[in-house]
Amino acid sequence: MSEERARQLELKPLLTIESFASGGLDPAYMGLGPVPAIKRALHQAKMTIGDIELIELNEAFASQAIGCMLELGIDIDKPNRQGSAISMGHPVGCTGARQMVSTIGQMQREGYGTGLISMCIGGGMGMAMVVSNNGK
Repeated sequence: MSEERARQLELKPLLTIESFASGGLDPAYMGLGPVPAIKRALHQAKMTIGDIELIELNEAFASQAIGCMLELGIDIDKPNRQGSAISMGHPVGCTGARQMVSTIGQMQREGYGTGLISMCIGGGMGMAMVVSNNGK
């Protein structure tokens, strides 16, 4: 929803979408698809991975998530602080919504200012979104 429309409806947005991107690589490296998407989204937001306080990195399987963390230089304790697809389940078509709702809740409760949501979507593709907390 646009900022103008939210004002018209007297709604206070919880988060602002700073950027979003998709990316891909050779399908032989299928699980690393989020890496180029994250790099693009961070570039569009004029941020680095070090600027991000909360990371929701979808875990289709453990080695996939670890590969992305290693490629991006993400501290292993930073992503998925409440769990992810492995611990919560991986309902097809629900990943993005689940990640967004988890991110909103964590950012509001813990006071994080910036967040990153990403997912591997198969065939070497990935998607990512950078958000900021309007309450901080």
